[in-house]
Amino acid sequence: MRRKPEILAPAGDMEKLQMAVLYGADAVYLAGTSFGMRSFAGNFTPEELPKAVKFAHDHGVRVHVTVNTMPRNDEVARLPEHLERLNDAGVDALILADLGAFTLAGKYAPKCERHISTQQSIANYECARAWYDLGAKRVVLAREVSLQEIREMRAKIPEELEIETFCHGAMCVSYSGRCLLSNYMTGRDSNRGQCAQPCRYQYALMEEKRPGEYFPVFEDEKGTYIMNSRDMCMIDHLDDIMDAGIDCIKIEGRAKSAYYAAIVTGAYRHVLDDVAAGREVDPVWRDEVEHVSHRHYSTGFYYGQPGQYYDNSRYIRDWQVCAVVTDCDADGNATLSLRNKFAAGDEIELVGPNSRPFTMTAPVMHDLEGFELYEPRTPQTVFKMKLPRYVPPMSFVRHAVSLSAKD
Repeated sequence: MRRKPEILAPAGDMEKLQMAVLYGADAVYLAGTSFGMRSFAGNFTPEELPKAVKFAHDHGVRVHVTVNTMPRNDEVARLPEHLERLNDAGVDALILADLGAFTLAGKYAPKCERHISTQQSIANYECARAWYDLGAKRVVLAREVSLQEIREMRAKIPEELEIETFCHGAMCVSYSGRCLLSNYMTGRDSNRGQCAQPCRYQYALMEEKRPGEYFPVFEDEKGTYIMNSRDMCMIDHLDDIMDAGIDCIKIEGRAKSAYYAAIVTGAYRHVLDDVAAGREVDPVWRDEVEHVSHRHYSTGFYYGQPGQYYDNSRYIRDWQVCAVVTDCDADGNATLSLRNKFAAGDEIELVGPNSRPFTMTAPVMHDLEGFELYEPRTPQTVFKMKLPRYVPPMSFVRHAVSLSAKD
């Protein structure tokens, strides 16, 4: 059955949540300060969580909370209280990996749907059915599953059981994120939200009796990139996603920037809406995923092995955020907050919530006292700038600048 999937966007902290919501997410996923797989994201304190839920719900957006670590004995006793807090805050769904946590969620968070995390590596219909029989509403499939396998699963699982898959972002070289490499090398347990990403390191071979002499594992003067997984990007294949019967597409990136959350969410929102309506995709929105920091893109395992990218392991960073619009009147008189310095005369782009990107030359700006400002420099400085038309709050000012690391 062809269906239009919901877009589930990352919300690592309140700013990222607001960006994801305003740029078009149907749902956001986030974590409290414990039991989540991204301990380096800002996450939400017990006091912040109800405010986050209210903001999302006020905009018609659902909230999913990750409780997807594998808790140890000394942590399990704290789970019921945490689950009750999520239940009382109005959270819509919990993303769970541990069977004990799943069972406790049914008891202590009865108002919340239970979704099975990709950490469970669900890759066949029997496993999906088993979780459904236990009370799961949705399964988040392993990244290793192909579109053909998803079609078969959809045909063989109950219609009421929803399928969620990743559509964009980083891919782990381990099996659906179950990695021991980080723990082994750095003592930071990736299965408990502390991954040091050693799979991104650049490796070479050293012979025991020749310390300090490094040899490439294959014939490439730049070294080896045997674990250099590319980023997933399925924005050109949303028609196939819909045909496969997927209920939700998920954007990876709770530890990434608010700009990333906004731009990628907005890109998928516009392209998915065009595809679902049978319209020709506006290429300006497809191009937005090239405006965020990313590795070289691939289609993951949807169409077979994604392969490795051997040229380098660098991120592509061709754009930088200059400022964020906090207010703008109908005539384009805008108040902005500085992120990175830029100057009058620079060519800049503006893009905002449901607002098509456009280019302009930065005019002379003004500080809050009305004095002319040619080059604001201090981050978070609030200043005024005249725009050619109205743009919504939370719009970004950016400019092209190569920030990609050099080999």
